[in-house]
Formats: sequence, structure tokens, C-alpha cells
Amino acid sequence: MSEASHSISRKNLLAALFLNHPATVNETYFQHMLFAFSFAFWLGAAALAALLHAFVPALCETTASRILKRLHARIESRH
Repeated sequence: MSEASHSISRKNLLAALFLNHPATVNETYFQHMLFAFSFAFWLGAAALAALLHAFVPALCETTASRILKRLHARIESRH
């Protein structure tokens, strides 16, 4: 394999790993990273609320479901 073709295949791999998917939702790599971090944060908050609710049912009665509905709406609005 020549150096030029090796460089091209490396670029294709980097694009496949980091750029292709964000482009499908019209985002840059960093915009997509911010969205994913935000999404992960709220999923964690929903998980914590559900865990608290499991032990003390009077706590966080609708918190997890409200967060998940909001996240679902965010995903739907992107397509």
C-alpha cells in the first residue's frame, strides 16, 4: 500500500468514526458532542430520579418520565 492510499484510508476511517454521523443530523463534531453530553446528563438525572422513586415512592413521582418525554421530543425535532 502506498503512503498516499494509506493516508486516504486513514482519513476515511477518521471521517467514519468522528464526522459521518454528526453530518447526518447537520451538526459538526463538537455540536454533536455537546448534544450527546447534554443528553447523557439528563439521562443520568432521570436514572437518579427513578432510583430515588424506587426506594421512596413519594419522591420524584413524575420526574423521570418528564425528562424522558422532553428528551424524546428533542430527538424527534432533529429529524
